[in-house]
Amino acid sequence: MNIFQVPIPSDPKSIKGVASLIILATFVCGFYFLGTAFFANDFKILQRSEMELKDAGNRTISAKCKNRCRPPGSDGLPEGILAKTSNLDMRPLWGSVNDTNHSDRSVSLLAIAAGIKQKYLVDKIITKFLENGFVVMVFHYDGFVDQWYDLEWSSNVIHVSAMNQTKWWFAKRFLHPDIVAEYDYIFLWDEDLGVEHFDPGRYTSIIKEEELDISQPALDPGKSEIHHQITVRQRNSKVHRKYIKLKGGGRCYDNSTGPPCFGWVEMMAPVFSKAAWRCVWYLIQGDRKQKVGVVDAEYIVHLGVPSLGGSNHMSNETLIDHVNAKNSTIDTNNHIPQVRMQSYIEMRIFWRRWDEAVQNDKCWVDRYADHDRSKKKCVSGAC
Repeated sequence: MNIFQVPIPSDPKSIKGVASLIILATFVCGFYFLGTAFFANDFKILQRSEMELKDAGNRTISAKCKNRCRPPGSDGLPEGILAKTSNLDMRPLWGSVNDTNHSDRSVSLLAIAAGIKQKYLVDKIITKFLENGFVVMVFHYDGFVDQWYDLEWSSNVIHVSAMNQTKWWFAKRFLHPDIVAEYDYIFLWDEDLGVEHFDPGRYTSIIKEEELDISQPALDPGKSEIHHQITVRQRNSKVHRKYIKLKGGGRCYDNSTGPPCFGWVEMMAPVFSKAAWRCVWYLIQGDRKQKVGVVDAEYIVHLGVPSLGGSNHMSNETLIDHVNAKNSTIDTNNHIPQVRMQSYIEMRIFWRRWDEAVQNDKCWVDRYADHDRSKKKCVSGAC
């Protein structure tokens, strides 16, 4: 066995020096161990072992911990450190951020699908929303992002780009309810909208006062492409929730309760409260009889440009021409018929999935069906 030997000098002065060094080392080590005993709680991360939770004196704590509702994957973290929601506020790369001051933060979000051909229209829309303190996210479906950088607001908005995707594709992937939970209202708009007579601030005040969870601004009937009469602006009205048509096809009576006669908006310019968006994100509708309506006091123009491109509105002259002639030239190289056919195919797939889901979910109740709802009951615990 090898023994580590320390050579002892024969010189008395050297011996005295080694002895002093040993005494000093002993003093330092003693101070270290005593110090850590006093100050360990100040410098180490607080930990709690499983044995502590299983201790007889902590049985109540252990049972309580087992019953807590926690996000998946967070079991290894103390609950107080978890951040279950976030927002779309951009952060500086340097300097301090005062998270306690919420007075200047936006309470609403505009998310808009945009192509470079509609740059003029989108510029008008985003400028108006930014002037009212909105956070803005632009969904670029054509891949042209660099060509927006010449606009003054470009660096102040969030740009997301994916080729040939609809705004609903973007919304499902980038507007999760936990990410937009801080915003009271989410505007999920198309690009072909004229906002000359629209004020975002007044609009949010109206829908808050009317308690509308899902809404849209009414359409100017003289300049807009109208698909459903319930979206047409009614003069001398602030908000309407239903439409009455007693003659011709597609009649809507005073006692009609289903869309598009009652509680229905079109998807070119919907506005959701954050509570409604959490439901809509999961494809569940709210109470359409009370919480869905069209705002007449603030209205827009629907220019009817086909989704994913279409007519070029890069200038004001082009915009005026389009308003005067709604059948303006559309790019002959586009694939609008194929896109529409694909939409019909996907809608049939969706309804098939819906029917299968209804059959398999024994607890689901159709809130608007005429049958006796009391026959279906489901009791379950939920977090």
